[in-house]
This record gives sequence, C-alpha cells and structure tokens, in this order.
Amino acid sequence: VQLQAYGGGLVQAGGSLKLSCAASGFDLDDYTIGWFRQAPGKEREGISCINSKDGKIYYGDSVKDRFTISRNSAKNMMYLQMDGLKPEDSGIYYCNVGSAWGRGTLVTVSS
Repeated sequence: VQLQAYGGGLVQAGGSLKLSCAASGFDLDDYTIGWFRQAPGKEREGISCINSKDGKIYYGDSVKDRFTISRNSAKNMMYLQMDGLKPEDSGIYYCNVGSAWGRGTLVTVSS
C-alpha cells in the first residue's frame, strides 16, 4: 500500500496548482480518500474528502469554493485542484486513504 503526492510548488497569491496522488497496492474506489495539509507550527488539518459509501464530497470552510477534489478510477489517482490560492494555504499537503499517508508535497503561496 503506497501513496505518493506530488505537484506542489511556489505560486503567487491568486494562482493555481493541481496536486496529484498516485495509489498502488489498493483500489481508491474502495476507500474514502482525502487531502490534508499542515502549515508550519500548526496541526495537520483535513481539507477535503470523498466519502466512499455515498460519493459525497466535503470541503473545509477555509478552502470551500476554491479547491476541488477528484478521483480517476482508471488511473487509480486522486487530485486536488487549488484555485485562488492564498498565503495561508501554504504548507505540506498530504493525501490520505484509510491509515495510509502519502509523502507530502510542499505548497508555498507568496503574497
């Protein structure tokens, strides 16, 4: 079971980034999938997930209407499209499936 997140980088405020997470060893369709982030000096917070049971999508208040989570079943990949980025969105982003965590990818948003 392995997850690998990538796609982070440095972007100006108002810009966009798309994070990807590749899964191997299991089928993403069988699990609730999610994205978390951890800013320096802060606890890791959940920002979005897709519920495996009913397909419902949830977003944290801080990212609602700016971020979009998605999944590609054929490729066994999950994504996080981030638009309208703000400096406070900076941090390490992690993909999560059950108890599995991918290596994080750093997002830095400059003002």
